[in-house]
Amino acid sequence: MSEKNIWSGISEEARAALGTRDYRAGSLPEQVALSGVEAGLLVRERESPELRAAWIPGVEIFSRAIYPQRHRGCFGEFARRDEGLLAKIGFWPAQWATARMFAQTAKGFHIHPPSVPAGEEAAAWLQRLFVNEAENYSLRRYAEEQWDVMFFVQGMAEMILRDVRAGMPTRTMRFFVDGDNHRSSNNAAVVIPPGVAHALRVEGSEDLIMVYGTSTSFRPEFEGRIACEVETAQLPESWQTFLDR
Repeated sequence: MSEKNIWSGISEEARAALGTRDYRAGSLPEQVALSGVEAGLLVRERESPELRAAWIPGVEIFSRAIYPQRHRGCFGEFARRDEGLLAKIGFWPAQWATARMFAQTAKGFHIHPPSVPAGEEAAAWLQRLFVNEAENYSLRRYAEEQWDVMFFVQGMAEMILRDVRAGMPTRTMRFFVDGDNHRSSNNAAVVIPPGVAHALRVEGSEDLIMVYGTSTSFRPEFEGRIACEVETAQLPESWQTFLDR
């Protein structure tokens, strides 16, 4: 049956308004930038040439070990100070914190400012730091700028990252992370450099609980907000009209 015929039973007005969802997955870089992928896929394919071209420099995503304890719950590791990814890049948080997001809520976009040494041009410095000498982790200014490492303890999250650093290619990474109570290959931690805007949305019907470490203690001036009206959404106009009477 042709597409024209299958819709013959509805009105012309409705047919004119019809749209068809595109179920094609697209290339891996397109999925990462647009529809989003599972965190476990990013961990597995980290070194593939296709994904490397879509990756935001300085972002790290690494698997976590979650151990089920039958009849009791589970035990999940965050990070070990002297081994693993955080040890490799020389980042151990100066402050740890926790956050809870209610089901069906969102947070962000927010961003932390990169620290550029005196006398350096920002774009050239960031190019050196994340491209030309990307594995020279001793150059990183953890004590002068806020890096985040995020762990997800409960629930499921959609995370969106956007690179807006001076002189860096504008790239977007969109992916889904599972909390400890959803044991899967998507139990992952995420390292976010300053200059990379990040947003979170809660997936599903349960609250999201995070534990995160920052390279500096909390400093309000490091908390920049971009496109954050989702956090301050107004009441529907009809509701406000009723309340104003």
